[in-house]
Amino acid sequence: MDVKLSTWLMLVVSLPGRSQTPRMRLWRALKGAGAAMLRDGVYVLPESDGARALFKAQVDEANHAGGSVHVVPFTSTDPKQEAELRTAFDRTQAYAQELERLAVLRRALRQLAETEARKRLTASRRELEAIAAIDFFPGAARAQMETSLADAEHAFNARFAPDEPQGKRTAIPHRRMQDYRGRVWATRRHLWIDRVASAWLIRRFIDPRAAFRWLKKPTDCPKRAVGFDFDGAEFSHVGARVTFEVLAASFGLDRDPRLARLGRLIGYLDIGGVPVADAAGFASVMAGARARHGEDDNALLADMSTVLDCLYAAYSETEGDSS
Repeated sequence: MDVKLSTWLMLVVSLPGRSQTPRMRLWRALKGAGAAMLRDGVYVLPESDGARALFKAQVDEANHAGGSVHVVPFTSTDPKQEAELRTAFDRTQAYAQELERLAVLRRALRQLAETEARKRLTASRRELEAIAAIDFFPGAARAQMETSLADAEHAFNARFAPDEPQGKRTAIPHRRMQDYRGRVWATRRHLWIDRVASAWLIRRFIDPRAAFRWLKKPTDCPKRAVGFDFDGAEFSHVGARVTFEVLAASFGLDRDPRLARLGRLIGYLDIGGVPVADAAGFASVMAGARARHGEDDNALLADMSTVLDCLYAAYSETEGDSS
């Protein structure tokens, strides 16, 4: 099989004096970005805008410290050199450590409290995101890690959230907002990511006068209430879309790029998939809010509505605000 030869950037830097501070600052920045050190003072990264920006910052730092520094672009000369360079970016060992952590977590799930189990699962998800961010040549190890994480999340839900809905394979019909004003909406109590975000979406964009019922079990849903995020509810998972995304699509709200971006965040945290930059932070805030309010889902929704309002406003700065 032919090996595609890559374009690389090499940073060659020499710093004067005996002070270790500039050297440690440079080393930490490059290590954190996944750069490989070929020898003392020689670092390499696959060519990209991010690599160029990183090396430019180190050039500025080195010049400020009175050092000598050069950035040299080059292309691999042959498949052997390409393979040798890629070996320096092999993240298999890092993935292996996380796979072991997930295996330990799954074995311990029956003995762990939900808060501790969720803390460990969140840590593993955050670590996967960090490794993936510097995995420039992803392969089988990354796919195995993603599968293992999805399996651990499934085991977690089976242990602590057995009523999580299963995605149906069906079209999402369009609904008229005027038919859903002043309604009672019902979902499972002890809110988590998808349910709290869906409740925020309902009250913020669909039914400002919505009243909520938090159910001990789905069968407790009142007949005239609009159920969401449980099997058999009017609004729940459809295929790979979580309830938040289904609600947005049902009422035509998914055309708002800010809500679409929130949907990707909620979807990743609820069922996995492509990592999202804000995921770990949002999950930590959510876990803290739930620990703070205990069984008071109304207070939890109030707190997390402020967080979601802030995220929506922040996303308008990067996605564009058409309102």
